[in-house]
Amino acid sequence: MRLVIVTGLSGAGKSTALKMLEDARYFCVDNLPIPLLSKFVSLMAGMQGEDVQNAAIGIDARSGRDLGELEKVLEQLGEAGYEFEILFLDADDRVLVKRYKESRRSHPLAMYGRVDEGIHREREKMRFLKERADYIIDTSHLLTRELKKEINRIFVDNGKFSNMVISVLSFGFKYGIPDDADLVFDVRFLPNPYYIDELRPHTGMDEDVFQYVMDCQAAADFADKLEDMVKFLIPNYAKEGKTSLVIGIGCTGGKHRSVTLARVLYDRLQETREYGIRLEHRDIGKDALLKK
Repeated sequence: MRLVIVTGLSGAGKSTALKMLEDARYFCVDNLPIPLLSKFVSLMAGMQGEDVQNAAIGIDARSGRDLGELEKVLEQLGEAGYEFEILFLDADDRVLVKRYKESRRSHPLAMYGRVDEGIHREREKMRFLKERADYIIDTSHLLTRELKKEINRIFVDNGKFSNMVISVLSFGFKYGIPDDADLVFDVRFLPNPYYIDELRPHTGMDEDVFQYVMDCQAAADFADKLEDMVKFLIPNYAKEGKTSLVIGIGCTGGKHRSVTLARVLYDRLQETREYGIRLEHRDIGKDALLKK
């Protein structure tokens, strides 16, 4: 039986991950009292059969004072010969605050204070679990379907997992540099399709614009050098414990050149299959909206 402990910060997607595991035919229990954890594991081990193949247990800050006993319980389970894996869901503080404001729910540790204060308290309480986690997924930039893909890859397909999730993000400088970008590259030195009448209404997702940009030798050279540098940086960031890397590629309007180079980098990084990779075009349709 494969036993997974699903935990992490409130608002980072723990409940969603449990539902995904349930869809994958895991027997799931959320917010199980810590004193009952050992008993539950022993019962599940005895029930293993056609109906129960795998199990997942959701644990979070709602366990209150009992959370301090969890480390000892996990050690006892290991000593008793039970194997388990820990999945930790994390997200950037700003993203968590935004999610709580949108849901209009109160943070379990905020009491009557601010959400960000509750998040800070929770990070301290959950630190020991993150340090011993087998898998850490940063959901700051993940769509629900992307999270499901990662969950299935790890716990259904038994695929290789890396804690690093890389977002390749195209944007327009006239709309501002993305606040969450870790690396920013400016491709405004390349010829601009905007000044070609037949290309202006198209985007870097269209083949004619893509070919126009990449037919420039400077674009091809830049793509090669960018790929080489990013592939050098990624494993070194991963060694330092970074779980989310946002690579911003910008042009003037975020419609032609940046979209093209973001596509090229994304495709080349996809070939490695060592990290979670996602592609986003933040400003690709903004010019059209402004004209309307």
